Amino acid sequence: WKRKGMPVSSCLLQHNRGRARCGCSEEAGEGGSAGGEASPHGPGPHHSLQQAGLGAQRHPSCEMLIYKIHHLFTVHLSSGEKITFLDTPGHAAFSAMRARGTYVTDIIILVVAAEDGVMQQTIESIEHAKNAGVPLVLAINKCDKPEADPERVKKELLAHDVVCEEFGGDVQAVNISALKGDNLTILAEATVALAEMLELKADYTGLVEGTIIESRKDKGKGPVTTAIIQRGTLRKGCVLVAGKTWAKVRFMFDENGKAVDAASPSIPVEIMGWKEVPSAGDEILEVESEQRAHEVVAWRTYVEQQEKMKKDGEVIEVKQKEHRMEYEKKQQNLAHLTWRQRKAALYKASKHLMLLKPKERAETDKNVLSIIIKGDVDGSVEAILNVLDSYDADDECKLDVVHFGMGDISETDLNLAETFNGVVYGFSVKANETIKKMAAKKGIKIKLHNIIYKLIEDLKDELSSRLPPSVVENTIGEASVLDIFSVTVGKSKVPVAGCRVQKGQLDKKMKFKLIRKGNVIWKGSLSSLKHHKDDVQVIKTGMDCGLSLDKHVEFNIGDEIICYEEKEIQQTTSWNPGF
Repeated sequence: WKRKGMPVSSCLLQHNRGRARCGCSEEAGEGGSAGGEASPHGPGPHHSLQQAGLGAQRHPSCEMLIYKIHHLFTVHLSSGEKITFLDTPGHAAFSAMRARGTYVTDIIILVVAAEDGVMQQTIESIEHAKNAGVPLVLAINKCDKPEADPERVKKELLAHDVVCEEFGGDVQAVNISALKGDNLTILAEATVALAEMLELKADYTGLVEGTIIESRKDKGKGPVTTAIIQRGTLRKGCVLVAGKTWAKVRFMFDENGKAVDAASPSIPVEIMGWKEVPSAGDEILEVESEQRAHEVVAWRTYVEQQEKMKKDGEVIEVKQKEHRMEYEKKQQNLAHLTWRQRKAALYKASKHLMLLKPKERAETDKNVLSIIIKGDVDGSVEAILNVLDSYDADDECKLDVVHFGMGDISETDLNLAETFNGVVYGFSVKANETIKKMAAKKGIKIKLHNIIYKLIEDLKDELSSRLPPSVVENTIGEASVLDIFSVTVGKSKVPVAGCRVQKGQLDKKMKFKLIRKGNVIWKGSLSSLKHHKDDVQVIKTGMDCGLSLDKHVEFNIGDEIICYEEKEIQQTTSWNPGF
């Protein structure tokens, strides 16, 4: 936005949600849906600002799929000012994305639902704002609802050092209804007033600086980034460096998908011309020439390699120590053997693995799940990896991410999956018919999803399928020992229990156990089951019988005989990712 007498001023604001709920057709936050998708809670404040006669238009390239990317747009006020909004998903999986967004904004609009109050993501957003030193404007949404209690929200926020003006603080609070559009103009005016007080300024001259908000690999365009310019003016032909890649800007597009020749501070812009896909959050720096860009990238790559070598060396040292200990233990176990016996023992231990192919070796350890993650954009992959970081059930099944990246499922992904006996997971990407046929031929699973919690649920099912089934005993009948006697079989005397069935029935072909004072004395099968003098297969409730066990066990009067069957039940992973 421009202020009188201040032609180089700009204002970039972040609309940061305080709480989010998972859904199948919308990403719902405190204000409802992200990106203006249909929601039972109504449109979000950012969408309502666009629809409230403030002059902004929404465009397909900024459309936000469920748990996908930031929603970046500009609102034009009737007074002539412009506000650029960066709307981030509120779900816990996108914590890193919200933190990144905080550092590229001048003001955060913290949206809290009047009926729900302060939630976990609200607190997280406040912490991000504190760490970045970014001031807040509080928007209390859903104030049109009967159960709305804006005053409770303000009081709850006091515990987190967010003090509204009416309590002597400096945080403006605006009661709004995104659904009805109430007070959205007042919210915009409050934001502009804070921007004027902060005297926000930007330098339109000099080398360009900015931040990558999102990145992806487009089939037609190649590597593409969405960025915010923070210093200088970006033009076609500029040479940029971000992370370990660089670009000579070929094309730029504004938020409406319209080609532009220049982008000034606080304006969202889509940039084409990158050699590789940089990461979301990378800093953009303009350099003087392509040669200088090569030098910067080469140096950054070298530094990263040195750091990796240092970390790898530490890991290798630990592994070597483990191997030495294992070797010494094996040597101790073989110490008492002759050299011929040692050779035979070592050959026997390794023979089985030597005959296995790589895939078969992986199958010998079913409690390992190797996965390949592919996503449409960098932020999607990052969000999934953030969820996987919470995995804490390695004792049940080890989860190994062997590869992750952006783009559709490729032959390389299938080759990795075949090598590691893994599963390929894709988020908002495709697998063409050739890839599908190749995967079917190789017996490789490809799981494609467009909703993050559906992908995680699928992964949980796959993890559960790798767990051994648990055995559950299902009681069929119970009997009490009322008398004890013995019969002669051959030259041996066999203990016999005279019993009465108290519950269910005794079925000779099932399993049995002998309980004495709450302790299991024996488990096994019956060698004999008689009713009077007749051999029988089943004894029902209330009937008397004589029985002997498949093992010589002395009975006591009062012992319990339990007839049961064993059933295998598939275990489920104990991992709780928070969905």
